[in-house]
Amino acid sequence: MGELLWQPSPERVEGSSMFRFMQHVNERFSKDFSGYPELYAWSVEQLADFWSTLWDFIGVQASREADFILDDPGKMPGAAWFGGARLNFAENLLRFRDHRTAIIFKGEGQPVRYVSYAELYSEVTRLAKALKNLGIQPGDRVVGFMPNMPETIMAMLAATSLGATWSSCSPDFGIKGVLDRFGQIRPRVLFTADGYIFKGKCIDSLERIRSVTAEIDSLERVVVVPYAQQVPDISGLPGAIRYPDFLEPADPEEGPEFVQLPFEHPLYIMYSSGTTGLPKCMVQSAGGILLQHIKELMLHTDVSREDTIFYFTTCGWMMWNWLTSSLALGATLVLFDGNPFQPDPGALWELAQNESISVFGTSAGYISALQNAGVKPGREYDLTALRSLLSTGSPLTSEGFRFVYQEVKEDLQLSSISGGTDLNGCFALGNPMGPVYAGELQCRGLGMKVLAYDDAGRPVFNQQGELVCTAPFPSMPICFWDDPDGSKYHQAYFDVFPGVWRHGDFIEINDRGGVIIYGRSDATLNPGGVRIGTAEIYRQVDQIEEIEDSLVIGQSWANDVRVILFVKLKPGFELTEAIGQAIRQSIRDNASPRHVPARILAVPDIPYTLNMKKVELAVNKILHGKPVLNKDALKNPESLEYFQELKEELERA
Repeated sequence: MGELLWQPSPERVEGSSMFRFMQHVNERFSKDFSGYPELYAWSVEQLADFWSTLWDFIGVQASREADFILDDPGKMPGAAWFGGARLNFAENLLRFRDHRTAIIFKGEGQPVRYVSYAELYSEVTRLAKALKNLGIQPGDRVVGFMPNMPETIMAMLAATSLGATWSSCSPDFGIKGVLDRFGQIRPRVLFTADGYIFKGKCIDSLERIRSVTAEIDSLERVVVVPYAQQVPDISGLPGAIRYPDFLEPADPEEGPEFVQLPFEHPLYIMYSSGTTGLPKCMVQSAGGILLQHIKELMLHTDVSREDTIFYFTTCGWMMWNWLTSSLALGATLVLFDGNPFQPDPGALWELAQNESISVFGTSAGYISALQNAGVKPGREYDLTALRSLLSTGSPLTSEGFRFVYQEVKEDLQLSSISGGTDLNGCFALGNPMGPVYAGELQCRGLGMKVLAYDDAGRPVFNQQGELVCTAPFPSMPICFWDDPDGSKYHQAYFDVFPGVWRHGDFIEINDRGGVIIYGRSDATLNPGGVRIGTAEIYRQVDQIEEIEDSLVIGQSWANDVRVILFVKLKPGFELTEAIGQAIRQSIRDNASPRHVPARILAVPDIPYTLNMKKVELAVNKILHGKPVLNKDALKNPESLEYFQELKEELERA
C-alpha cells in the first residue's frame, strides 16, 4: 500500500462539485451516499440513471431532449446513447460570452496574449461564416496543422458549430506523418500557422504544407495563420489565404449558427500512434466527448468558472481536446507553445506564478525532467493559487509523487490520470473528496466499469491484470474511419475478451479503489512465465542519478524471455560496472529478482512517438528481426539505428 501524502480538508470536500453531485444523486434517488466508493458503485450499476443525471447536473444545452438514455447496457460495442437528442458541441463550449478571460496564450519568446469570452465568440462567428460560405456542411472534415494557440481553438469551434468534424496534428509532424493521417480522412479545409518557435528557433511549416497539399486533392482551402512571420509568404500554395483575409466582417448582432445534430454525430477524428502501420482513425461523438470531458473536468478535477487551468500539450495529443472543453465551465485556459525548458527549466512555473494558475497539468516525463534538473518550483515561485496538479502520459512513480509534495506544494491534489486517445478521456483519475497515496491513481472514473482481469477473464484485486471496461460508455469511438464492417474496431479492443473493452494496460486495483498502472500489457515482460510491468523497472531506474532515460524490453532467449535494459546516461557519464550494479541492486531490492535485467546496455537516445510515449514495441521488433513499418510516427526515428546495431550483439550473448 502506498504512503498517504495528502488528505482534503472537510471544507474542501464539501465545497467540491463531486460532493454537490453526490448530494444531488442522494436527493434525486433517495440514497444516502456519504463517500466516493458508494457513488462509484451506483454509477456503474445504474448507467442510464448516472449519465442522465450528469446531463442535467452539468446543464447540457440541447434543442431536443433524448427519447432514451441507453438502449442496451449489455451491448458492447454498439450501444446507442441519448437517442433523439439534438445538440451542438461548440454551443456548449461557447455558453459564456462576457468579458472575462477565456484564453491566455504564451508562445516561446512571445509576449502574453489575452482573449476574452466575448472576443472568442466574435472570432468564432466570423470564422464559421467564412467556412459556411465555402459550403462546409455536417460531416465535412476540417483539420489543423497548428501550434497550441488561440486560433486553433477558434477554428475547431467554428468548424464544429457547423457540424463539421475536426482533426489535428502537431506542426512537428513530418510530411509522411501528416499524410498518413489527413490523407485517410480527406479534409476540405486545412488551417496552418506559417511556422512555430522551438528552442529559440523559428521553424517553417509552409514548405511541408506545400508537399501535403500536393498529395491531398480533397483540399479546397488552406488558411494560413501569421505567427512566425507577420505577413506569411503563401505564394505557390494552392488555395491558400491568409487568416485575416479569410475572416468575414464582424456583426455584433450575429452569432454562429450552431447546427443541431444527433448525440452521436462525429465530432473528432483522433489517431493511434501509427508505429505498426497506418494510424487508426478513431471517430468520436459530440455528445459522448462533451459528457466525458465535463464529467472529468467538473467532478474529478473540480474545475469551475473561478479556475485558471493549464495543460502542457500540443494539438496532436488528446489533452488539447480535453483542456479545450474547460471552456464549457467558463474557466480561463492557459495555452503554451514551445519548449517548456526555454529560456530555463522554470519557464512553466513562472507562467503559473504570473497567471495564477490553479490547475496545472503536465506529463510524468516532465516531472521527472524537473527532478533531474534540480528545479524546486515551490521555493522559487509563488504558487499560492495552485490547488491541483495533474499528470499523465506514462505512470508517475512514487518518487515523482513525493517530489511534487516536497518541492511543488504540500497542500494540493495530485491527480495522476490514465485513459487514452481511444476514448479521449480517462478510465482512472482524481477524486477531490479522497486522499492521495504515493504511486496510485485515486479512483476509477464515474460511469466507467473498470476492472483488472486475469488471463482467464476473471476480475482480480490487489494483483496485476489487464485493464478492461465491462460496460459501454458514451465516449467510445463511434467507429474507425474506413472500417465498414467494424473489423478493425473489434480487433483493437474486443478480440481477447468478447463483449469487454480490453485497453492494453497492465493495472492493479486495490481494496480502497486506488489504481496502479504498470505499463502497456503488450509490452509486458514474461520471464519464467511471470508477468512483469515495465513501469516497475522504470520506477527504479529513474532513481539512479546518472541515468537520464531508459527503455526495457523482453528478448526471446533460450526458450524463455530475458529482460534487456537500455539506458541513456546524463552528459558526462559512462555506463560503468558500478552504475550497472546500482541499477540491479535497486531493482532487486525494490521490485523483485525477476525484474533484474540480464543485460544493461548504453544507447545515445531513446525512441519516442510524436506524442512523447516510449516506443518499446518498435525496439522489440528490431531485436526479433521484424520490420518497423512506420518510422514517421516517431519523434526521433534515427534513434532506432542504435538498436539495429546492437541486435547482433544481443543475439550472441
